[in-house]
Amino acid sequence: MKKVTNVFYITLALIAMAVLFGVIVPEQYETVTGNIQSFILTNFGWYYLLLMAALVVVSLFIALSPYGRIRLGKDTDRPDFSTPTWLAMLFSAGMGIGLVFYGAAEPLTHYAVNPPTEEPGTEAALKDSLVSTYLHWGILPWAMYGMTALALAFFQFRKNEPGLISATMKPIFGDKMNGPWGIAVDVLAVFATAFGVASSLGFGAVQINGGLSHLFGVEVGFGAQFAIIAVVTVLFMISAWSGLSKGIKYLSNTNMVLAVLLLIFVVIVGPTLMILNLFTETLGTHFQNLIQLSFRSAPLSGDNRDFVEGWTIFYWAWWISWSPFVGMFIARVSRGRTIREFLLAIIFVPTLFSIFWFASFGTTAAHVHDSGPDLSGLATELVLFNVFDQLPLSVILSGIAILLISSFFITSADSATFVLGIQSTNGSLTPPNQVKLIWGVAQSGIAALLLYVGGLQAIQNTIIIAALPFSIILILMVYSTYKALKQERRRMEELAKGKQIRK
Repeated sequence: MKKVTNVFYITLALIAMAVLFGVIVPEQYETVTGNIQSFILTNFGWYYLLLMAALVVVSLFIALSPYGRIRLGKDTDRPDFSTPTWLAMLFSAGMGIGLVFYGAAEPLTHYAVNPPTEEPGTEAALKDSLVSTYLHWGILPWAMYGMTALALAFFQFRKNEPGLISATMKPIFGDKMNGPWGIAVDVLAVFATAFGVASSLGFGAVQINGGLSHLFGVEVGFGAQFAIIAVVTVLFMISAWSGLSKGIKYLSNTNMVLAVLLLIFVVIVGPTLMILNLFTETLGTHFQNLIQLSFRSAPLSGDNRDFVEGWTIFYWAWWISWSPFVGMFIARVSRGRTIREFLLAIIFVPTLFSIFWFASFGTTAAHVHDSGPDLSGLATELVLFNVFDQLPLSVILSGIAILLISSFFITSADSATFVLGIQSTNGSLTPPNQVKLIWGVAQSGIAALLLYVGGLQAIQNTIIIAALPFSIILILMVYSTYKALKQERRRMEELAKGKQIRK
C-alpha cells in the first residue's frame, strides 16, 4: 500500500500481540493489567489532578490572550463546516456513546450506591451526584481535548507540518521527531486510539444488545453482540468510504438531532420541574466549587479515596488516552477558525450540553428509583431502559436511545478509521480507503474478540496504562505549542510593522 509508514506496521504488530495475549490467557491479562492500573491510579492520582486543572488554566489563557486572534490556517482561510455541523462533529467524536451509556447510570450510582461525600439516598447525595458527574464530563476533559486539538491544528494548518502528534514537538526536539523518537510517539498515539475506540465499540454493542433484549427479547450474549458489531462495521465502513464531508458530517448532524430529541422527550415526560430546578442549582454549585472539586484528592481515611480513584482519576486517565483520537479529529475539522473561537467553543458548548444531559437523565433516574423499582443493582447498560419503562412513551424513548447509540457507534468508528489512517500515513489528510478499511476491521475485530473472552475490562486497563506515558507527551505538546505561538505572534507583529513602513 502506498503512503503507509512504519507506524502502521509496528502498531498493528503490537495490537496483535496484546489481543493474542488477551485471547489466550484472558484472566492473567486482566489480572496483570488490573494491578498496573491500580498502582497508577493510587500513586499518580495527584499528578492527573494537577495536570487536568493546569490544562484548563493554559487553555483559557491562550484563548483570551492576543494569541487567540491567530487563525488555524492562513489568514485568509475560513471554516470548512458551518458552526452547528462543526459542534456536532466534535461532540460526536468526543463523548458519543458514553453520554447514553452513563447518562442515567453514573448519577444514579453516585446517588444510591457510592456518593462522593454524602449518605446514599439523601437529597444532599442527589445534588452531590450531579455535581460530581458534571466534573467528569465537563470543562476539564474538554479543555484537555482542546489543547491537544489546538497543537495539531496549529502545526498542521498554520505551519504546514504533517498531522502527527510527533510533528507538534518539533519546536522542542527539531528533526529528532523525524526519526525513531517520532515513530515511538506516533505508535503510542495510534495504539491508544485503536484500543480506546475498540473498548467503546464493545460497550456500545453491549448496550444495543441490552436495549434489544429489553424491547424485543433478543438474547443477551456474544452471538447477538457479534452480529451487532458486524452490521455496524459494514455501515461505518460505507460511511468512511464516502469521505469526511459526507459520511461523518451527516452522521454527526443525525446524532445531534436524535440526542436533542431524546433529551426533550425525557425533560417533558420526566419530572420536568425537578429537572430544571436541580439543573439550575447544581450548575451553580458546580462552578462555585470547581476549583475545590478539581483538586480533590481525598488524602485521609475518611475522605472516600475509593471514589476519587475509581471515578475522577480513572476518568482523567481515560480521557487522556482518548486525546490523540479526539484531538486529531477535532483538529481536522477546525481549519479556518481563530484560536479564541476554537478553544472557547470546545470548552464551553459541549460542557453545558453535557451538564443539562446528566441533570435530565440523572434526576429522572433518581426519581424513578425513589418512587418505584430499585435500579441500583442493574448492569450499567440496562439502567437507561429500565428508567424508560417507568415513563410515558417508554417504547419510543427506548427506540430513539437505540438509534442514538447505533449512530454514535458508527460515527465513533468512522471517525477513528479516518484518524488512524492519518496517523499511519504520515499525516495525509486523505488516507487511502484500503488503510481505513484495515483499521476499521481491526477495531471491530479487537472489540469482538475481547467480548468473546470477557476481556473488555483488560482493554480498559490497557489504555489507562497507556495514558500515563502519553500524559508526558501531552505536556510537551502544550509547551511546544506555546513556544510556537510566541514565535508566530512576533512574526505577525514584524509583518504588520513592515506594512506600515511601506505605507
